[in-house]
Amino acid sequence: MDQVHRLIEPGPVILITTQHRGVPNVMTNGFNMMVRHAPALIAATVGPWDYSYQALVETGECVVSVPTADMADAVVDIGNCSGADVDKFHEFGLTAVAGEKVQAPLVGECWANLECRVSDTSLVGAYNLFLLEPVRAWTDPSRPRPQLLHHRGDGTFAVDGEILDLKDRMTKWQYLL
Repeated sequence: MDQVHRLIEPGPVILITTQHRGVPNVMTNGFNMMVRHAPALIAATVGPWDYSYQALVETGECVVSVPTADMADAVVDIGNCSGADVDKFHEFGLTAVAGEKVQAPLVGECWANLECRVSDTSLVGAYNLFLLEPVRAWTDPSRPRPQLLHHRGDGTFAVDGEILDLKDRMTKWQYLL
């Protein structure tokens, strides 16, 4: 049972950026999911073992950045060190881009960046689960169909492949299209 997370993969690996006392940081996160459509709500596990935890608790904001598969090595390496010891933006050659709604930086190399505010912390104590509400979204229009990276829980990753268009079968959910 301790490996069940490998059977249901939650979504793409994301980077979560914070800014705490003027210092930006970025962490890799593989435990996240969309919770609802509108207003959009994202759940992400960030625990006290993560350097970003205190920044998220104190500032109540972050950026969810969505890296592409070509960033896989950097994404893994970002997750293998702590912002307490390393300036990850500098170490991994990432471009910190100012957002419009939050102080945390966007990651310029990522396909998408979602400026978020912490919406609910009621599950943080029990599960280290933050509910994040995007307040501004950015995408790179030069990459309309990027390949995203999905963690399989054992150091291996899947990369997006073929896209199946089944919109015509979504009869119950047409209002979402």
